[in-house]
Amino acid sequence: MIRKEDCYKIGRLGKAHGVKGEVTFQFTDDVFDRADADYLVLEVDGILVPFFMEEYRFRSDSVALVKFCDVDTQQRAAELTNSDVWFPRSLTPEEDQFPSLSSLVGFDIVEAKGAAAVGRIADIDDTTANLLFCLEDGRLIPANDELITSIDVAQKKIVMHIPEGLLDI
Repeated sequence: MIRKEDCYKIGRLGKAHGVKGEVTFQFTDDVFDRADADYLVLEVDGILVPFFMEEYRFRSDSVALVKFCDVDTQQRAAELTNSDVWFPRSLTPEEDQFPSLSSLVGFDIVEAKGAAAVGRIADIDDTTANLLFCLEDGRLIPANDELITSIDVAQKKIVMHIPEGLLDI
């Protein structure tokens, strides 16, 4: 069974494209192109399911057309519309020295002073000029390089200097 903790969200499928089973894929991380991966993980009815790719081609910097194995009709492709797309952490290339923003979902944030646990990242808000870590409890923390002391990918932990009073907002 594939667990969410072992993957990170890289995008969402859009509508079917054409009649042969292709589907649009809006992605936030092109790791599937950099890695030696034969499949993507789709969230179907709350369960993570691997779907092997027959082929894909880019339409823009953030959209690709994907043809999955055994998805051969427009109707079958349409059933996958709005499915979240995940990528296994284990397949992320080692040469990626710094993790992508989307791969940080699920990491714990720890305060540098005293090592107090602050919370777990549920999402990354990149809709404004300032990136924000959205914690599971609803709090927002700026994802500013000057505040981040270290990132431990193995322990899924980010150590940050959090300005006084920020967590009280």
